[in-house]
Amino acid sequence: MHLMKDMGWLEVVCGSMYSGKSEELIRRVKRAEIARLKVQVFKPRLDVRYNRTNVVAHNGAEAEAIAVDDSGVLFSKVAEDTEVVAIDEAQFFDNGLVDVCRRLADLGKRVIVAGLDLDFRGQPFGPTPVLMAMAEYVDKLQAICIKCGNPANRTQRLVNGHPAKASEPTILVGASESYEARCRRCHEVPR
Repeated sequence: MHLMKDMGWLEVVCGSMYSGKSEELIRRVKRAEIARLKVQVFKPRLDVRYNRTNVVAHNGAEAEAIAVDDSGVLFSKVAEDTEVVAIDEAQFFDNGLVDVCRRLADLGKRVIVAGLDLDFRGQPFGPTPVLMAMAEYVDKLQAICIKCGNPANRTQRLVNGHPAKASEPTILVGASESYEARCRRCHEVPR
């Protein structure tokens, strides 16, 4: 990725669960901090899996963050002198996140967003797909299918060890007790 100078932009890191999205977001944040840029990291308040405020990847990597309720609160908490805004779990934010990211990039900030692009049904999830379309840079990461070992781009939700039905609610915050990475062939959504 060739980073632009003297202008803002949007970069999106997406993929299934266990593909390394948060890990990559944290890596980019750490590099920006090494470059002595002012960075602010945000996450949705409802994501309390590993830590109430910090962004934590499944591998244990961590970045200090601000937990917020919605995109409007996020925008209001971005300091004027912040150069890099990082946002984890984009799929859990309201659709206003799209306009917030556009506005931040237009203000000259580097905006890094990580999130699921597909829900457990394999359908576009929250604001992430629109952010992908608007972004200057998109990295779609793959996990490894837990069933066959092929590259996985789907997130399999489990209920009592069995694939969740399509009628289940879209949002259920969880980790390995509720989700697996699966390829297109092994992904199941019973009707």
